[in-house]
Amino acid sequence: MYIVIVGAGDIGMPLIDIATRSGNEVVVIENDPERADRVAGEYDCLVLNDDATAHDALLDAGIENADAMISTTDRDATNIMVCLLAQEHGVPNIVSVVHDPEHMNVFRQIGVNTMENPQELIAEYLYRAVARPAIVDYMRIGETAEVFEIVVTEDAPIDGKSLTAAAEEGLLPEDVLIVAIEREGEDPPITPRGNTTIKADDLLTVYSAFGAEPKLTDVFGHSEDRIQ
Repeated sequence: MYIVIVGAGDIGMPLIDIATRSGNEVVVIENDPERADRVAGEYDCLVLNDDATAHDALLDAGIENADAMISTTDRDATNIMVCLLAQEHGVPNIVSVVHDPEHMNVFRQIGVNTMENPQELIAEYLYRAVARPAIVDYMRIGETAEVFEIVVTEDAPIDGKSLTAAAEEGLLPEDVLIVAIEREGEDPPITPRGNTTIKADDLLTVYSAFGAEPKLTDVFGHSEDRIQ
């Protein structure tokens, strides 16, 4: 893809790294000279030391040819202006970070995909890592549902049981699904069926309509998850 990234700060830099390593054609617009020089010295991409709210800067970045534009600055007003300008040039995929939740509705009204307050998301993730150490990774869906990854221990109640048996014994409620199983020596991951047996050291991807509550993580052998 041809991607224009606005901002090379704490969010923009990791994004630039991912986008360039993935083989995309990347153009970065950064108005701070030191940050712009750092990006130019570290990554194989075009860097413009300019103000992205200036129409000429976006034209120099090739906005008319862009497949996507991502605005990552620390000012919502700047991000909104950049997104509006990108819309004028028909960029098909426009994404922005939003720092103030009160501004979220503005971004929605102009039809921009958003990531709400990244600092809060990071803080929540860090707290979750301490409070729920059994969870390898997770994604919240709606208010309560989650998809999460968890490793099965040797003494787990579900160890050695098929999914059908686990359901019959009440270990897996109806609103919990094992979506995938990563097992050493198995590639790609196993798509589980009713007769699939869960084994110790399996990395499970689990969907739970009520989230990764301790009563559920206990099933996989993790009684340490007790902090709500």
